[in-house]
Amino acid sequence: MTSTIERPRAAPATPRSGRRRRGRSGGHATASVTGAVGPLGYGLVTLWLSVIVLLPLAALTVKSFDDGLSGWWDAVTAPSALAALRVTVLISLVVALVNAVMGTLIAWVLVRDEFPGKRWANAIIDLPFALPTIVASIVLLSLYGPQSPVGIRLNATQPGVMVALAFVTLPFVVRSVQPVLIEADRDVEQAAASLGASNLTIFRSVVLPALLPAVLSGAGLAFARAIGEYGSVVLIGGNIPRHTQVASQYIQQQIEIDSPVNAAAVSVALLMIAFAALFVLRVVASRGQRRQENAA
Repeated sequence: MTSTIERPRAAPATPRSGRRRRGRSGGHATASVTGAVGPLGYGLVTLWLSVIVLLPLAALTVKSFDDGLSGWWDAVTAPSALAALRVTVLISLVVALVNAVMGTLIAWVLVRDEFPGKRWANAIIDLPFALPTIVASIVLLSLYGPQSPVGIRLNATQPGVMVALAFVTLPFVVRSVQPVLIEADRDVEQAAASLGASNLTIFRSVVLPALLPAVLSGAGLAFARAIGEYGSVVLIGGNIPRHTQVASQYIQQQIEIDSPVNAAAVSVALLMIAFAALFVLRVVASRGQRRQENAA
């Protein structure tokens, strides 16, 4: 990571004013296009969001309260439900933190370094988006299951669940950080290097503050995806209650035993956790971005 911070060298000055003028003209074009959408466009957007997002969520919420507020609370606080929620949240937090570090490192290498096969590596990052998650679970079980060819057995263990969730959530952090790194002004890094700052100091004081909002956003998306993941953990996790059973597996179990209200109640609890996490991270990221703009 540190080897890619360049020391200053003689180079012709880049005309920044041209970029600003292009940005402003682009802004005017965007504003005119946005203004041309009109009431019909807003109506279509509202209708689509209502059909795809709002109505299903409303139906799920209403179903979860079929037995009243006390019934919802009893379903969510049942020992088995609490255990599944606890396992899900704790493992998802660990996965989000690990991916925040590794995803940032991968994004840094893909943007700042040149190496053979870089295009292939960049394409592989998006593989979890395209690959059915149940296929990922089969692959992981073949690799880390009872007949592991590498001698590592992770099936029916919490580390196995972490590996599965890390696989499906890694792209969120990488793709959040990459654009920020591409657009970063490297002149500031070169100026800090010319003043004698070490590579570690430059990364900690110059690069990381600019990346932090994107890292938090990617980690929040990874966490939200992890708490609702099912396919990638269904085989390698083992579905052991109070140990490797995640909330999505508990929800399926409740449906199989004909308890749809309990399943809906835990689903709503997951939605609340995901929304709260994304809201907090959005607020933190917005404040960090505002501080950077004020400092600039």
